[in-house]
Amino acid sequence: MTLDPKKKINIEKIMDNLANYRPRRKGWTWRKPIGPAQIGPFTYYQVSEPLKNSVPLPAAKYFGNIDPQPECVITTEIASGRFEDDIRRMRMAAWHGADHIMVIRTAGQSHFDGLIEGSPEGVGGVPITRKQIRATRKAIDLIEDEVGRPINFHSYVSGVAGPEVAVLFAEEGVNGAHQDPQYNVLYRNVNMIRSFVDAAVAKHLMAGVNMLQIDGAHNANATAREAWKVMPELLVQHGLNAVFSVKAGMKKENISLSTVPPTSTPAPCMRLDLPYAVAIRELFEEYKFRAQMNTKYMESCTREVTVTHVLNLLISRLTSADIQSTITPDEGRNVPWHYNNIHATNTAKQALIGMDGLMEMVDLKDEGYLRDTAREIKERAVLFLEEILEKGGYFNAVEDSFFVDSGYYPERNGDGISRKIDGGVGEGTVVERAEDYLAPVCDHFGYNNLPEGVEHACDLIGGCTLCNPEKIVYIDELDPEDNAAKRLEKTKDVRGDAGLIKPEVEWAGDGWVNTTLFLPTDERTAEVAALEVAKKMGLKNVEVIHKQMMHPSEGTLLEVKGQVEFTINPEDLVIPEPEEVLDDDEIRANIKEKPMRIVGATVGEDEHSVGMREVIDIKHGGIEKYGIQCTYLGTSVPIEKVVDAAIEVNAEAILISTIITHNDVHRTNMKKLHDLCVEKGIRDKVYLIAGGTQVTNEIAVECGMDAGFGRGTKGHHVASFIVKQRLDKAE
Repeated sequence: MTLDPKKKINIEKIMDNLANYRPRRKGWTWRKPIGPAQIGPFTYYQVSEPLKNSVPLPAAKYFGNIDPQPECVITTEIASGRFEDDIRRMRMAAWHGADHIMVIRTAGQSHFDGLIEGSPEGVGGVPITRKQIRATRKAIDLIEDEVGRPINFHSYVSGVAGPEVAVLFAEEGVNGAHQDPQYNVLYRNVNMIRSFVDAAVAKHLMAGVNMLQIDGAHNANATAREAWKVMPELLVQHGLNAVFSVKAGMKKENISLSTVPPTSTPAPCMRLDLPYAVAIRELFEEYKFRAQMNTKYMESCTREVTVTHVLNLLISRLTSADIQSTITPDEGRNVPWHYNNIHATNTAKQALIGMDGLMEMVDLKDEGYLRDTAREIKERAVLFLEEILEKGGYFNAVEDSFFVDSGYYPERNGDGISRKIDGGVGEGTVVERAEDYLAPVCDHFGYNNLPEGVEHACDLIGGCTLCNPEKIVYIDELDPEDNAAKRLEKTKDVRGDAGLIKPEVEWAGDGWVNTTLFLPTDERTAEVAALEVAKKMGLKNVEVIHKQMMHPSEGTLLEVKGQVEFTINPEDLVIPEPEEVLDDDEIRANIKEKPMRIVGATVGEDEHSVGMREVIDIKHGGIEKYGIQCTYLGTSVPIEKVVDAAIEVNAEAILISTIITHNDVHRTNMKKLHDLCVEKGIRDKVYLIAGGTQVTNEIAVECGMDAGFGRGTKGHHVASFIVKQRLDKAE
């Protein structure tokens, strides 16, 4: 099975025969750096191999549609609750440059004491089952071929079923996972002894298949009341998990610290966050780094979140990042929509490529505030660790509320998390292995009483599931109603090449749309009024997902989501044929045979000149290159002057640029040009062409123009239109 870029991914085929599917590969893969490299007209220093198929950034059209890929792995995190829809989102994200697909488990799964089967919908995450993993990994295998780059699949080894989940991941080709026993202890209240024993088993299993581990120390950032004060503790948590992972058999190059800047604006974030970033990278230089944005300070404004994201990406470029994690801009709203995964991926790609080679031009100071602060953070971390040892170790320190205390060590605020050594989930469930304990399986952690001469433990049983996947028992679905097949059946009309069209942002055919409103009233009134506006627009299940005061009395900006219940049949649409554009030689030959003169100007009170100059000037490949004689009148030119100039030089066409649209000025300008040409008696002798960012051909023709051109218009398009008009008239 292969994917056709012009067709939707066939989810039914992905689901077919999963019982016999085997992962193509196991273990983590890194991008292959190629810098310095020439890509288009530019030299890049921090880039990796290009993709076979991709969607470049919007501005790439100005640079030959180049799509340079940063040298670090880029993450997208997905948690819609329906893996069959996540697969489609993964494909979109991969085309934009994501090669680390992180699927967030439903929170309740951390408390399950075993693996779950079937596919019940999760809340805030995806239930991780063998079917979900197989279907996802199978789809990713195909997406890898489509984009031409390996893609890492990732989830979480946490909770009291951690070892079982680790076995599942090792069997099914999961490439990376979060694993940190401290996360279980502090945030899931799993018994300390149980958590660390489970972690040793899980880490050893992960190491056996070369899986990458990401830790969870960054969660203290998100949990502490004053996160910027827990920096010394974060270093301690990272250190504890890193050394524990090494002791459990992991290679240091497969251990990644999840580092998160502890603040955000309006705090002076660079002054606080950069020293911390320097400190952690200096202290743990043997390990990998996964740079993630801090979610603690997210509100519902996507603009604010994106700015924070970019500031965090600047820290990655000033220091380092092996994996650049991304956070969807709408995470603060808890509405994880398709296109925001793409926006987040593009933000990372755009910022990293924009800052390519930054450290070739700047240096971080070797002395002064930056280095002094970084050293101080490390010293406080060492003192923190020494006090843990004085207390008798980590368990005692947790019991005494050392962790997630928002005091800047050695200060303590008394707001840390306390857990009991003899308490928590799974307390009393760890027992000492018997002297004759025997486990005939590979990647087994701890004491194993193997018979003398046995090289591989699983040889005793003809291979374990890690060596002989035919022994794996595959269970498809258990719930006859809540399962992927039922959901696919309900949405078959809006999936596939010939399906009906319905808006969606999370699941196929969900009908969700987002509307931006500005209401000239106070915030409380605006919120209620916005809901009424959305209802009167015909939207169902409306909610305000963002509100932002512009002024206490003058107005409020809001975004409202709601659902539509209708679908669009593509067969009912009247889709215009794309405009045929003549080739350069044909245009040039026509102009040579019959010379042409045109008049161009930006009209009204509009001072924009770039668009018109790009269409006209030979320097920008404009219509002058065909031999067309152009009289350019400049900006803010009255319509009357444009018409008079056209009469004076006997112009064959008038080109006007009208960018400003306040009070429909662009429509007024176009109509005035048409009417004045009629009044002067030249309308049938001159082609009227308008351009602008908000101009469309339909609007222009409606206002009396012969043609209208919007964003992305080049001189080639305009010259082709005029010459075709000539040829049509000659016939």
